[in-house]
Amino acid sequence: MSFIDLYMNQNSTITSSKEGEPIATIFGIPFDSTHSYKPGCRFAPDAIRDSFNNIEIFHPELRVDLETANIRDIGNIRHTVSVSEMIEMAKKITAELVSEERQIIILGGEHSITYGTYTSFPKDTGYVVFDAHYDMREEFTNTRYGHASYLKRIVEERGAENMLHVGARAFVKEELEFLVENKIKTISDRQIRDGDGPGLLKDHISTFDSIYASFDLDVLDPAFAPGVGNPEAVGITSRELFDMIHVFENASVTGADIVELNPYHDNGATAVLAAKIISTLVAINQSQSSK
Repeated sequence: MSFIDLYMNQNSTITSSKEGEPIATIFGIPFDSTHSYKPGCRFAPDAIRDSFNNIEIFHPELRVDLETANIRDIGNIRHTVSVSEMIEMAKKITAELVSEERQIIILGGEHSITYGTYTSFPKDTGYVVFDAHYDMREEFTNTRYGHASYLKRIVEERGAENMLHVGARAFVKEELEFLVENKIKTISDRQIRDGDGPGLLKDHISTFDSIYASFDLDVLDPAFAPGVGNPEAVGITSRELFDMIHVFENASVTGADIVELNPYHDNGATAVLAAKIISTLVAINQSQSSK
């Protein structure tokens, strides 16, 4: 029995053509038990799917029409309130999917899921995270594996050589000290506003054969993404984010996650952005495959 059979509730809802080989695999991790401000992110995977099914997924600039593509949606990992159990399931599911050598998109859930998913990719996979926060606390809300400390655990396990953090604007002193000590590369919120984000991102990803991209939607200003678990004022615009996403046309994004969407505090705009990110990443990957 595979881990997919063991751990997944295979009630997928993304509408997709079933003809031909799948070009990407999607699954959800409905987990938010370590959340500290606005719980509800566990309901995000299905909200993102609903938006995906209702937006246009034709990408003429990439010469890709996802309406005719087979996107495999294997559903959600079964719900748990235990962060350790969630991480174990996420690791095993992701590792099984990585072996299929197909693009993987993970729908969170809170950001703690990334410790389970990214660390299941090969160690030479580059890591780019878009986030208003550094998430490098030693401990938060009595756990070392929560949404505010998962990235410190990744650095401790894998080092910081492959890592780029994009868009931070809210953090504490201990996180900044850890960042400097470990020489973690960053693109600041100000550098993005000054128009330097795409160029700096391109320089970083050019050194990797494959990339894992993690999108915490609170990297965006709440004017563009109001439905998140930990909103932070004075963020980047959706256009600035997508200008950087299109830089991935110069890379191979083998894995990605979309996290921290909170449907209970959304007006629909945040879920649509999440769906657009997924559609664009899949289309970019398909465009590269067809060359």
